[in-house]
Amino acid sequence: MGGVPSTPRGDARPEEHGDYLLGVLVGENAIEVHSRLWERLLNLPLTLHWPDDVVTDACKSIVHNSKSTGHLAKLLLHLGWSLKELYDSGSDPQPKFARTTNAVRFSSVFLKYAIEHLGNDELRSCLSLSLNDEEAEFSGLRKGNQNVANFVVFMMLSFVANSDINSYTYLLHLEVVNLLLVMMSTQVHQATLPRIKGSDMFLDAAMSQEPGLVSLVAQRLLLSFIARPSLPHDAPQYFNISKPNQPGMLERVGLAAAIVLRLPYYTYNYLLSSKSSTGTSPLASSSVLLLLVLAHHHSWPNFEDDFGERLKLCVEDESTKLEPSHSQNLYYQALKMARDTEFDFVDARYGDSKHKLRISFTSLYDALGLCLKDEYTALLLYTLMYANSAFLEYALVRTDLDTLLMPLLEMLYNSLGNSIKRIYMLVIILLILTQDSSFNSSVHKSVLPAVPWFKDQILNQITLGSLMVVILTRTVKYNLSTVKDVYLHTNCLAALANMAPYAHKLNAYASQRLLSLFELFSRKYFKLCPTTDLSHSEAEPTQELQTIKDLETEVQIYTDFLRLVFEIINAIITYALPYNPEVVYALLHRQELFKPFQDHPLFNDLAKNVNIVLSYFNSQLDARKDEIEWHVETVLQTIVTSTRSWRAEGIKMFPQLRFTYEEQQCPEDFFIPYVWQLVVSHSGISWDRDSISLFAAEDSLEPGGEESNGSRTFEVVSTPRVQL
Repeated sequence: MGGVPSTPRGDARPEEHGDYLLGVLVGENAIEVHSRLWERLLNLPLTLHWPDDVVTDACKSIVHNSKSTGHLAKLLLHLGWSLKELYDSGSDPQPKFARTTNAVRFSSVFLKYAIEHLGNDELRSCLSLSLNDEEAEFSGLRKGNQNVANFVVFMMLSFVANSDINSYTYLLHLEVVNLLLVMMSTQVHQATLPRIKGSDMFLDAAMSQEPGLVSLVAQRLLLSFIARPSLPHDAPQYFNISKPNQPGMLERVGLAAAIVLRLPYYTYNYLLSSKSSTGTSPLASSSVLLLLVLAHHHSWPNFEDDFGERLKLCVEDESTKLEPSHSQNLYYQALKMARDTEFDFVDARYGDSKHKLRISFTSLYDALGLCLKDEYTALLLYTLMYANSAFLEYALVRTDLDTLLMPLLEMLYNSLGNSIKRIYMLVIILLILTQDSSFNSSVHKSVLPAVPWFKDQILNQITLGSLMVVILTRTVKYNLSTVKDVYLHTNCLAALANMAPYAHKLNAYASQRLLSLFELFSRKYFKLCPTTDLSHSEAEPTQELQTIKDLETEVQIYTDFLRLVFEIINAIITYALPYNPEVVYALLHRQELFKPFQDHPLFNDLAKNVNIVLSYFNSQLDARKDEIEWHVETVLQTIVTSTRSWRAEGIKMFPQLRFTYEEQQCPEDFFIPYVWQLVVSHSGISWDRDSISLFAAEDSLEPGGEESNGSRTFEVVSTPRVQL
C-alpha cells in the first residue's frame, strides 16, 4: 500500500482503478495539486470500498508520506474547492456531488487517523504545504507555504452557512459537520487545556473567521436543530440502510465513510436507532454538538492580527462585554446577542449590529422542550439561558412553563446514578430560572394532573413548584448518600431558597420531603460535632492535625447546609405561611426535630420563629381537642381555619435569600472536557478512546454509565459557582 501499484490493464474493473488511485494518493511519490489524478480519484463510484486492513494501511502510509508529498494537505485543498464549487454553482449540483462527497470522506478517514495518532507538531508537519510556481498559478494561492487549515475550515463553514439542506444534500451536510467535529478533536488528545494560541490548528482557524460568517454558521446550526430534518426517504440510492446481518451492510450504510473507505467511521447503532429525541435526525444532533464545541472553546486573542477590530464589530456596547474567558469567542458572542425574529425593534441595550443572529425564539423554545431528554440539548439550553438575557427573558414570560420544566425535571429524576456533570447542568438551569420572582410565583400556580414518570409516590394534582421541591430535595439526599459534592448541594439548596418566599400550596409530599431533608442534615450535624474534640487522640501529631482540620471543615459544611435548610423553612413560614397548611402540618408532625436547636447558639434565632409557629397552632388544636375527632383532614381543616387569624406576632423577619449563579473565572476547565465527553458519546463517530487524553475514556457519559462512586467525600470541583 505504501508504493504505487502498476497501472491497471485497460480491461481492468473499476475497483482495480480505485486500488491504483488510492495507492498513488498514499504513496511516496508526490503528485502536483493540479494533476488529473485528483479528478479521477475524487470521481470514484460512491459504492466502492476497500477492506479494513487496506484502509488502515492507507491511513498509516498517507500520514507517513504526507510530510514529503503534502498529499493530505492537497486533499484538503481539493475538498475546499469542491465545496466552493458546490455552493457557488447556480446549476445542477448533482454532477459535483460525488466528487465533493468523496473529498469529504477521504478527508474524514485520513484526518481522524492523523489526529488520533500524531501530536500537534507532527500534525502540522503532515499538513504543511509548499506550492511551486505552477501549483500556485493553478490554485490561485500564493507560492510557498500555505495555511491549509484556515482555507479548508473557511470553505467548510461557508458551505454550512450558505447552502440549503434538502434530500439530496442532507448526507453531505451531515458529513461536513462531522468532519468539522473531527478537525476540532485535536483538543481531545491533549492531557491539559492549552493556555496559548496555536495548539489546535483547526479550532484556531474556526475562531479566526469574520463575525458575519460566524453568525451565519451559528444560525444554520440552530436552524438544523430546530427543524430536526430526518433521514430523507428520497435520498440517493447508496443512502439505504440494511439490517445488521444482511451481507454488504457496510456498502449500504450511507452515513459512513466506509462506503468509500471501509472503516467504522460511524457507529452502526447510531445510524439505525437511537433513544434520543433527535435520534431520527443525526444532522440535528451533530449540529448542536458542533455549536457547543465552538461556543465553549477558549479563544485566545492574537494581538498580531486585526482580531480586536473584528471584535468591535460584534460587541458594540459595554453591556454586552463578557468575562475574559468568553470575550474572544465570536460563536459565544453570536449566541449571546441572538435576537427573536418576531421583534424587529432595536434594543438600545445591545445595539443594532449587522452581524446579530436572528432566530425564532418560539421555535427554539419548543425544540428545546421536545429534545431535553438529550444531554447535549440541556447544555445548549444552559448556554442560551446564561449567555443570552433576551432568550432567558422570553423563556420566563412563557405561560407554558411545563414545556421546559417537565422534561428537565424528568431528566434530573432519571439522572441520579449517572453522570454528575449532567446533574450539574440540570440543577444550574433550575437555579437560573429561580432567580426570577415571577417564575417562582408562576410555578406554584401551574397544576399538573399527574406525573407518570415519578415512581417514588403517586403525584396527582401537584403544582410545578411542589414537584420542583420534591425533585431538588431528592437530588440533595442522593448526593448526601453517594456523590457527596459540595457544589451540587449548594446549587440545589440555593434554588430551594430562591423559591421559598413564593411557596404556595406546597403539597403534603413536598412538605414532608423538606422536613426529611432538615432531619437528615441535623442528624449528620449532631453526629459530627462530638468528634471534633480530638485532644486525647493517639494519632501522630501531623496526622492528628490533618484529621482535626478535615473534621472541622466537614462540620462547617454541614453547619452551613443545616442553617440554609433552616432558613428555607423560615422563609416559608415568614412570607407564605397562610398559603401552605401542609407545611404547618409537617412541622407539627415533626416538631421534635426542632427541640435541640432552641438554645443552640448557631440556630436559636431561626428556631425561635419555628417555635412561635408551633406554639400558635398547637394552642389552636388544643382549644378544639374536645370538639372534634382528630384525623388528617380535621387537623388540616383546623390549620386552614387558624391561618386566618395568624398575625405573625413575634416573628423575626429575616432578609429574603436570593442566590444568583455565575461561572467561575475559567469555566472552560469544566465545559470543554464536558462538551467533548458529550461529542464522544453522542456524535455517532467511532472515536479511538484509547487515544483520548483530555478526560478518562470511561467517563464519556454513556447512558447508564456512572462517573463517580460512593466513596468520595465532600469536595469543591472545578465548576461554576453560586453567589448570595
